[in-house]
Amino acid sequence: MAESAQNPVTQQQKIIVTNKHGEKLVGLLHDTGSGDIVILCHGFTSTKDDPIMVNLAVALESEGISSFRFDFSGNGESEGIFEYGNYQKEADDLRAVVEHFSGTSRVASVILGHSKGGDVVLLYASKYHDIRTVVNVSGRYDLKKGIGERLGKDFMEMIKKEGFLDIKNNTGGVAYRVTEESLMDRLSTDMQESCLQIGKECQVLTVHGSDDEVIPVDDAVEFSKIITNHKLHIVRGANHCYTSHQAELASVVVDYIKTALQQDKTTSN
Repeated sequence: MAESAQNPVTQQQKIIVTNKHGEKLVGLLHDTGSGDIVILCHGFTSTKDDPIMVNLAVALESEGISSFRFDFSGNGESEGIFEYGNYQKEADDLRAVVEHFSGTSRVASVILGHSKGGDVVLLYASKYHDIRTVVNVSGRYDLKKGIGERLGKDFMEMIKKEGFLDIKNNTGGVAYRVTEESLMDRLSTDMQESCLQIGKECQVLTVHGSDDEVIPVDDAVEFSKIITNHKLHIVRGANHCYTSHQAELASVVVDYIKTALQQDKTTSN
């Protein structure tokens, strides 16, 4: 992968972090030498190599900001079995990553997630209260919605009958299995209740595409209603993966993070 032209001294280092279940999480540190690190969290069935994760890491590099993009357990290069749902476990994976860097001369100052990763960073903020800047890119507000579109309209009946539901990929193979337990994990994850637990000292940016075909932009508006210290930015015309709006997404996110980190330095001085 090419390094940023603006910052040729950036080094990329593979780092392995062990979660509390003993599973090895594999990530890539884009090291600019900055003391602050932005942790980048991918979405459902994705990896650290998702274009959004890579492009944001490169955009941060160009501003001299280090970042770490990693695979949640059961995804990409990381150990573990892929599970549908798994929101709280992924928040715990993120906890392991944050703690890893807190044990070094660096500090994880910002956590950012896309799609399901957006929910994970918000859940983390509601539980641990040690990160002051959170960026939610296209996260889902109501996790009871959007299931039928992915699993089929009779998903609940099928899972109750068989105990699981296999979701096929484009070639007819099994992409992943949804068990009743993993489905309940998702249905029992209450983003509204969690977001109400995020302290006012934590600043949250929600970015969402106006033409998101997976998670409606209305979800972003709902987040803005209940998170105390919140900024909302709608990217006009953008879909869920920001296919034609990567540059605008990067600009909005990097500008917000730069300002937040500068405010942190001012406050601590």
